[in-house]
Amino acid sequence: MIDGPYFVLTVVGLLGAGLVAGVFCGFSTFVMQGLAALPAAQGVAAMKAINVTALRRPFMSVFLGSTLVCAVIAVVTFVLWPDEGAVELLVGSALYLFGCFGVTVLANVPRNNALVKVEAGTGEAAAYWPTYVREWTAWNHVRTVAAAGAVVAYLPALV
Repeated sequence: MIDGPYFVLTVVGLLGAGLVAGVFCGFSTFVMQGLAALPAAQGVAAMKAINVTALRRPFMSVFLGSTLVCAVIAVVTFVLWPDEGAVELLVGSALYLFGCFGVTVLANVPRNNALVKVEAGTGEAAAYWPTYVREWTAWNHVRTVAAAGAVVAYLPALV
């Protein structure tokens, strides 16, 4: 079992990944479905507003803070290589860093940027909206599973 500051760091990483998994799970299971049920103009406008709000301090602190903590856990694990939990810590960090943060940067953010470029009440928005919802949600499922997987991987390193 890991202990001391390393234990605290891992608990913080586990909690951060769990919070992010919860947010993404909420989006995957009901928010996106609710937005998809709206007329395209309303769905596009609502998602644009959500994307602006998501970039504010409360969520970004948890999301980017967890990214930083998971990266630190990976580096510290490589340097110290504890007798127990090293594999679990590296797997948890990789899941969060690649499956959650990486997918956000490479899949979800580009779709959000494309959505910004369409005007909510136009035919272009109506045509793009179903594709956006389908693709964005599929990648969000990946982020949800990766963040939850990080929690599951970190947990055995603590006990």
